[in-house]
Amino acid sequence: MNSKIRCIAVDDELLGRKLLEENISQLPFLELVGTCKNAFEAIELLQTEKIDLVFLDIQMPGMTGTKLLESMVTKPMVIFVTAYEQYAVESYDLQVVDYLMKPVSFERFTKAAMKARELYRLSKSEGTNEEQTYMFVNVEYSLVKINFYQITHIEGLKDYIKIYVTNAVHPILTKSTLKGIEEKLPSKKFLRVQKSFIVNLEKIESIRNHRITIGKYEIPVSDSNMESLLEAINYNK
Repeated sequence: MNSKIRCIAVDDELLGRKLLEENISQLPFLELVGTCKNAFEAIELLQTEKIDLVFLDIQMPGMTGTKLLESMVTKPMVIFVTAYEQYAVESYDLQVVDYLMKPVSFERFTKAAMKARELYRLSKSEGTNEEQTYMFVNVEYSLVKINFYQITHIEGLKDYIKIYVTNAVHPILTKSTLKGIEEKLPSKKFLRVQKSFIVNLEKIESIRNHRITIGKYEIPVSDSNMESLLEAINYNK
């Protein structure tokens, strides 16, 4: 994939914008579309240009970077660049690609940009979910690869999901909706069996009284999904 990542730099300080502009210019896979000195200029640019990545300051007059990100309906990738560490937890909830503390070394900037490039590549990769054998999820500012065959089941918890895998003691926690993660899974192997649960059909050990057993776990099956489950496992009454 040869297309460049179209990005903007948003910082209320001239020096901050210049440093971002200089760093971006040194990475050939980034294309700087423009710079903005506040959130309102960024909103205008985001409405008129196709932007893949935003290097975003947080403490700005008028509207903070976090409020700007929260206001976006369609969100590009975002890397926060800030002098304040207290927004780290909030930024994790906003699923940003990375969180850079000023002053930012070029090495650290490059590491964050490379992470964005990998995420961009994955989002643009060709092929359907049926052909893919894995997915990446964002876990504490890292992209973690999960092979589909290792997933036993997935549990939805409002804005977060727990992905249970065979090679880990604890489930993988990532910010997403169950619907969002369901779209990444091969539909022939995974099935939503209840409002809060998706199961890997190949991992099912038994089904009894509307409950699926997978190892030490019992997953409830709703009445409305029971027929779909029986069809999926090719059970004929």
